[in-house]
Amino acid sequence: MAHRTTAMNPAAAAVFPPGRALRLDAGRALAGTALVLSCVAGGVALAGGLGTDYPLKALLAYALGAALVWRGLALGGHPHARFGAANRVTLARLAGMALVAALLGEAVPAEPPSAQPVGGWALIVFATVVAVLDAADGALARRQGLASRFGARFDMETDAAFMLVLCALVWQAGQAGPWVLASGLMRYAFVAAAAFLPWLAGPLPPSVRRQTVCVVQITALIVCLGPIVPVPLASAIAALSLLLLSASFAIDIRYLQRHIARQRHPPPETRA
Repeated sequence: MAHRTTAMNPAAAAVFPPGRALRLDAGRALAGTALVLSCVAGGVALAGGLGTDYPLKALLAYALGAALVWRGLALGGHPHARFGAANRVTLARLAGMALVAALLGEAVPAEPPSAQPVGGWALIVFATVVAVLDAADGALARRQGLASRFGARFDMETDAAFMLVLCALVWQAGQAGPWVLASGLMRYAFVAAAAFLPWLAGPLPPSVRRQTVCVVQITALIVCLGPIVPVPLASAIAALSLLLLSASFAIDIRYLQRHIARQRHPPPETRA
């Protein structure tokens, strides 16, 4: 993800060094989003007849993500004085993911979506909005002409968390078996494996294929939650998307294997 460059008033820059200015701006964004989230979660709980703990679950999910965002900023990777509009859009997606995650353990969608069409369609619409915002923050970042490693990581981790939550809801709704969680856990397993096989943490080139598979995966999981989608069809869709995701990871792993092999055994013409 990229983010815009915001010009600072020279006098303000003298009073608030870039690091402090970034912390202040990010802190305002995180706190403001939390306030909006608490109000929305309370309204959803009342309108949807959800448990009284629904707002608390949503806030806890958001708090975990916000803590990771704050830690990511502290580690660097966003060398700008402002948090950025694109990061705020991603933060809104994080809040949306928290609202969806809080449905785990609730009546929607603990029953088959076909048994609760109103709540099922509401979930479909909201999840689709959260997914579409992924394209919005990327377009905003490119238009503003500012890139940061932090923003790219923030965007990727939000996608990964949203995918895992959707997998859990598909399982909770009975639209697929527990195997569907493999789609959401695959990236985390990949990261964990890199602790034992450091070459898995090697750099990967930008890939349209990787981005497309992510979009297809999230779209497929949202479709599986549709009230008009029968269980056999939902399971088939989830299985096919899992195979596609597995193939994409296999391609990346193969690329990293070849890359480390070239480093260990360079071609004769490149050896010293």
